[in-house]
Amino acid sequence: MREIVLDTETTGFEPAEGDRIVEIGAVELYNHVPTGRTYHQYINPERAMPQEAFAVHGLGDDFLRDKPRFIEVGQAFLDFVGDDSILVIHNAAFDMKFLNAELGWAKMPLIPMERSLDTVAMARRKFPGSPASLDALCRRFNIDNSARTLHGALLDAEILAEVYLELIGGRQPGFGLNIAENRSDNADDPGDWRPRPRPVPLPSRITEEEAAAHEAFVAKLGEGAIWAR
Repeated sequence: MREIVLDTETTGFEPAEGDRIVEIGAVELYNHVPTGRTYHQYINPERAMPQEAFAVHGLGDDFLRDKPRFIEVGQAFLDFVGDDSILVIHNAAFDMKFLNAELGWAKMPLIPMERSLDTVAMARRKFPGSPASLDALCRRFNIDNSARTLHGALLDAEILAEVYLELIGGRQPGFGLNIAENRSDNADDPGDWRPRPRPVPLPSRITEEEAAAHEAFVAKLGEGAIWAR
């Protein structure tokens, strides 16, 4: 199962009001294990950067002026994401809103919301009433986020990948006590986990001598013995 842990930085909160994406960072997981493949791109938003947004991520007009526009890098982003990967995003509605706005303006295929997995919702289900910010979850899981002095898309995606693996039970989610919360390789219903029989049964560890001794012992117990039923 392929998953893409993703984050964006923007000029504001609403693409409908002219806000744009200025950075995308993404990390590839395969069967919940980082593959080492990443995607990172700064983007020229073709508009001035508001001071409020600059204070969050530190990406200013001078830095972004020579970066490519989204229409020039959108296809490379879609190629990295692929057609069927799950997008793991912290507050997925926000990032998906911006990604699909940019893709729509570039006349490229949109990404269905059903392909996204919101880690904020996961954290709130797992820890009701507790803070669900990325920083709060790093503290809960003892994840080092000391490098996160400003928001950065790739760094945040890398941190979120660690948080996500903890939310599903750690790097070996099959050992989690609540299997229903863990994703499996069953793409049709990832929460419906069932044990599967071994394709080849394990060989017996009972020797022929032990089997013969047991059979002789049972024979002495008579026809009423449990083993004779």
